[in-house]
Amino acid sequence: MPAAPHRTLVAALRAMARPDAVAEVARFFHADPDARSSDNRILGVPIGQVFPIAKAHAGLPLDQVEALLDDPHYEVRMAAVSVMDFQARARRTPPAQRQALFELYLRRHDRINNWDLVDRAAPHVVGGWLADRPRDALYQLARSPNPWERRTAIVATWFFIRTGDIDDTFRLAELLLHDAHPLVQKAVGSWVREAGKHDPSRLLALLEAFATTMPRPMLRQAVEKLPVALKTRFLERPP
Repeated sequence: MPAAPHRTLVAALRAMARPDAVAEVARFFHADPDARSSDNRILGVPIGQVFPIAKAHAGLPLDQVEALLDDPHYEVRMAAVSVMDFQARARRTPPAQRQALFELYLRRHDRINNWDLVDRAAPHVVGGWLADRPRDALYQLARSPNPWERRTAIVATWFFIRTGDIDDTFRLAELLLHDAHPLVQKAVGSWVREAGKHDPSRLLALLEAFATTMPRPMLRQAVEKLPVALKTRFLERPP
């Protein structure tokens, strides 16, 4: 009996795994301390080498993608969200499949448990599906106790930002302005910076109101592309 399609993908990743690469790949995995366990393992496949393997399996049915999400290895879950991203980006993907991708992402967010797993799929899988639909799900995610769900809320808005639709980015940013997790903070700062390219006055208004209270990692990302004098003014303003 032939191997299930997802097992072929896993076998391809295992064939590329190198013990000497485990420590380097592990640097990208930032689970909270209480999430580190035998269920968050590292094969030793450089992340850039995961994407071509995922692309070769981009037609996997979603039950097989979910099986990949259940795998304990980080690189296998990266392949899973990459397959989801490839499908969500493809113009030929029908609406029913896009909805199923969106629902799978939210239902199995427990397995999408690192910043780059979120960033790989949230823009097209989540943001792409919600682009012309109500976005209540993002506000629910922004209020989640799970930092990766909160990161999804803001990262998904990249799909909207690229078309100049920035309202939700700023509204979600205000909900997350005092988030305790550094990788949520950095995402909020980066996304309002990108949204501010479409409306600089809105970014400046946010900074004028909150620069003294938002976490420094968020502030540094938000002001990164501002003129030096303006950046310095916000960074040196006392709390």
